[in-house]
Formats: sequence, C-alpha cells, structure tokens
Amino acid sequence: MSRRPAPRALAALAAMVLTAMFLTLGAGVAAAVEPDEMLSDPALEARAQHISKELRCVVCQNQNIDDSAAPLARDMRLMVRERLSAGDSDEQAKAFLVARYGNFVLLRPPFQPNTWALWLGPFIILGVAGAALVFASRTGAVDPADDAVEDDPLS
Repeated sequence: MSRRPAPRALAALAAMVLTAMFLTLGAGVAAAVEPDEMLSDPALEARAQHISKELRCVVCQNQNIDDSAAPLARDMRLMVRERLSAGDSDEQAKAFLVARYGNFVLLRPPFQPNTWALWLGPFIILGVAGAALVFASRTGAVDPADDAVEDDPLS
C-alpha cells in the first residue's frame, strides 16, 4: 500500500515551487547592460538596445543579449555598439553577428531552407501525434454490443 503525502507537505512543496518560479521570472527582467557599455549618443544607444533585444544570447539561449549577464552576451553587446559607432546600419550590425554566430543568434530567424525544421518542426510533430492518436483510437475501439453479450450473466 502506498503512502500519500500529507496535505501540509504538498502545500509547502507547492509554495516552494511557486516561489522559485517567481524569483526566476523576476531575475530575467533586469537588463544586464552595464553603464560602461552604453554609447554617449542617445540615438545610437537606442538603436543598439533595439538591435540587442532581437539577438539571442548563445550561452543563455532564451534571453536576448540585453537581458543576459553572460560574458559572451556582453561581448556581443559591445560588438553591436562598435558596429553602430563605425557607421553600420541596424541590418549591417545584425548581419555581422549572424555571419559570426549563424542564424541561431536571431530571436526571430528567417524562414529559409536551413531553418525550415525550426519553423515547421512543431507543427509536424503535432500532426504526427494527432494522427497517431486518431489511428490508436480507431484500431483500439471496442463495439459496445460485444461487451453487452459477454457481461450477460444469463448466458
């Protein structure tokens, strides 16, 4: 016989999990851009921040480089600012980082042959899973009339 945990233990565990989730979510909100990284020209700095929000930290993977405190994200932020200071357009600055790190660095990669799996993969997996469920439900279906005959105590 299995022992069920006490309701208090479950409530304490749920409280710890929720606290950890809120702390984790709150930690990612603060921007990691240091004052020494910022450009003196406010217009260039605004462009740099806009670009940085579109670039993925290759260490953290689900954070943009502005929000990541990873040393590589700092290097990437500095590269963006260097390219803008050198006169590059926003697209040229992004293209520089894509050339260096690949399309993976873009939070919204382009729809092209080498990223089709990324864009279409979830839909293909969902379709295959749905087809498998339909197939399983059709092959495993039992006729209710067959059950009625077997359960009849008079036969």
